[in-house]
Amino acid sequence: MDFGIKILLLSFFVTVVLGIGIVPILKKLKVGQIEREDGPQSHLNKQGTPTMGGIIIAIAIILLIVFVFVSYYKKEDTELAKRLIPLAIMSIGFGVIGFIDDIKKLVFKNTKGLKPAYKMIGLLTIAVIYVIYLINIIELGTDTYIPILKIYIHLPIWLYIPFAIFVILGTTNAINLTDGVDGLCPTIAAVVITCLTVIGIIFDIKEVVVFGTIVIGICLGFLLFNMHPAKVFMGDTGSLLLGGVIVAMALYLKMPLILIIIALIPVLETLSVIMQVIYFKKTGNRFFKMAPLHHHFELSGWGENKVVSVFSIITLLLCIVGLICI
Repeated sequence: MDFGIKILLLSFFVTVVLGIGIVPILKKLKVGQIEREDGPQSHLNKQGTPTMGGIIIAIAIILLIVFVFVSYYKKEDTELAKRLIPLAIMSIGFGVIGFIDDIKKLVFKNTKGLKPAYKMIGLLTIAVIYVIYLINIIELGTDTYIPILKIYIHLPIWLYIPFAIFVILGTTNAINLTDGVDGLCPTIAAVVITCLTVIGIIFDIKEVVVFGTIVIGICLGFLLFNMHPAKVFMGDTGSLLLGGVIVAMALYLKMPLILIIIALIPVLETLSVIMQVIYFKKTGNRFFKMAPLHHHFELSGWGENKVVSVFSIITLLLCIVGLICI
């Protein structure tokens, strides 16, 4: 059996085992979801459902990366093994920021969580370190691929660094906002990561392929616990981590702009929040029934499964378009 398929199945199996063990612990610790009273009424019965389940994803990534690292080292493919590390550290780093935020909200009962300024400093620090690593350590360069035109453009370093950091922060925030309906965030993330993994295969960037395969298996395993009705929510721990995975892969592939196409749903989720805030400040009324966008459709009569299905199908089609554009 191909090693990639083995990694995918092993990632799925490890995640399921971790979920079976960790979900009851989270329930026992009473780290339950706090639902907004002004949100969809159907969400009120989720009050108390264990959250912070993103630690399942984080632990699974760490275990699988260690396993794959050792496996490739034994095969004397040390370069590939080493190149997996920054992808993992970037993702786990964002997950740690989310974990601290979740801890403050759920354990210390601070409803505001981590102060926005501290959260931004943490995310910004990880983003800067990752971008500098790509440029200076592995010398990836500042060339950026333009989809549709199918060309690379060389960005001056003074422009590339703030651009890359903006993409990192924007992507992680967008994926974070996409988390709000049972199964939506891990499903969207799995489809987008699969697309990026396929791009890695096309351009023969093995570390991206291996890392993407690991996370795809983990997302599928986590979905068994997160599908409607969810037994556990991922919290900021999971959503920020998955955002980190997606943007880390996209930058490594030199294709951050492809995210505008394949991650359009998270982009629209973000824009819906921005539009809602601006429109409310100017008129005192709401443009959407509720933001982010998935809640607007819920309040328009869509069930959670329909939201996940439609958004996922759209993402799948957009990923096909994205692959055509490269």
